[in-house]
Amino acid sequence: MIRDLTDTTTTGISKMLVRLRNEVGAMALGRVLTLVVVVEDTDAGNAIDIANQASRQHPCRIVVVISGDRRGKNRLDAQIRLGGDAGASEIVVLRLYGALANHGPSVVVPLLLPDSPIVAWWPGEAPADVAKDPIGAMAQRRITDAAEHRNPRLMLKKRAANYAPGDTDLAWTRLTRWRGLLAAALDQPPYEPITGAVVSGAPDSPSSDLLAGWLSRRLRVPVHRVSTPRGSGISSVRLERKSGPIDLVRPGDVVATLSQTGQPDRRISLPRRELPECLADELRRLDPDDAYEDALLHGIQALQPVRLTAAAAAKAGKAPDPAASRRLAARLGRDESAQEASAMITAPPAPEHAETADVHAATVRKLAGKRTPREKQAAKARKNSDATSSTPTGGETTSGTAATKSAPATSGSAAKRSTAKRASTGRAGAKAAATRTSATKAVAKKTATRTTAGTRKASARKSTTPTATKASATNATASGTATS
Repeated sequence: MIRDLTDTTTTGISKMLVRLRNEVGAMALGRVLTLVVVVEDTDAGNAIDIANQASRQHPCRIVVVISGDRRGKNRLDAQIRLGGDAGASEIVVLRLYGALANHGPSVVVPLLLPDSPIVAWWPGEAPADVAKDPIGAMAQRRITDAAEHRNPRLMLKKRAANYAPGDTDLAWTRLTRWRGLLAAALDQPPYEPITGAVVSGAPDSPSSDLLAGWLSRRLRVPVHRVSTPRGSGISSVRLERKSGPIDLVRPGDVVATLSQTGQPDRRISLPRRELPECLADELRRLDPDDAYEDALLHGIQALQPVRLTAAAAAKAGKAPDPAASRRLAARLGRDESAQEASAMITAPPAPEHAETADVHAATVRKLAGKRTPREKQAAKARKNSDATSSTPTGGETTSGTAATKSAPATSGSAAKRSTAKRASTGRAGAKAAATRTSATKAVAKKTATRTTAGTRKASARKSTTPTATKASATNATASGTATS
């Protein structure tokens, strides 16, 4: 829901908010803070989208102050967004014209939520001293972004010179994952002190200076800065130890590698943090950030000037080589893919065609606890391995007695396993045994029948043979007599 109010007043805006609240219901309630966004007209759309996404984690009232043309008569144009157009918040966009553009705080005060914290955010260039700015003076937290300035390092120096409790910068928020990974790496053995550190980052990246300052204050060691191409952000961090360095390298924008002595190389997801995520992270806390204050006021001042480029430092062995880290990340990715592929290998599928009698026989064999051919082969392999392990180291062969002794032991263990399986089958085993008994009786009956029939035929042949023999002898005698 979007409502536009042209040439209005703060009273008219408040009445419209109450009217829309009655129409929408409780959707406009439950706000935890007021976020005041001070932005130029050209960047207002992007800033509203970012604040809208961040408000999904922290429901709030967003008041966007846009200073328009200061020439002409005083005029206040407003736009109210609720519902799906405002996410989990309610957005009031104020455009100030004429002399009213210089009195933004007077317009903002009537629209603040009562008894709730106030957070001020400058998405673009901010005043040198935000704590003394009229809008910043009424806020508990003041969020800036040094990376949006033409000279980020100069802006960090101004932030340090005019720091007040409650100030913070999104360049510091972008370091959260880097600081967490480095702290986790130091929690793993070997537990050795750090003797030095090297931070490789772009000259237009204030996050690189803040990270180097934070390491300098926390580790109490000299930290050197190495320059990388502009726009690359933070490229790598090396922590020197006696046993070997800890290298956290991000050759691209998403994947980083972590290498340290005594630990396998790891491939870590380390993407660049987006603005909505950074803003939502800063809205989680309303107290002063002591770590940011220490790094800004004391850490950056202790840094030494940048004298080496990343390529020269890598060639001299003082910093990690991004190309080698890129190859390492590719190799680790291939290894992970190979491991996942091997983990997906399963047993071969069942045959498409199988006789019912074979399936029934296999089921009976399984229920009875009998070993399958594969299990027999595995037992035979274990037996051979046991026999091989019993061979002396000097090359002598194992005696037949030892092999004979190991075989009964294997048979005994197999018998125990078979007995345990038969005991666990229960009623299924009993039915299978009954089935086998019936089958055995039927086979025995058929065998007996065949045996009886064979016996009768043999008896008949025996009884017939003497008679035929006698007849042949009589014929032979008769023929002999006739011949003589």
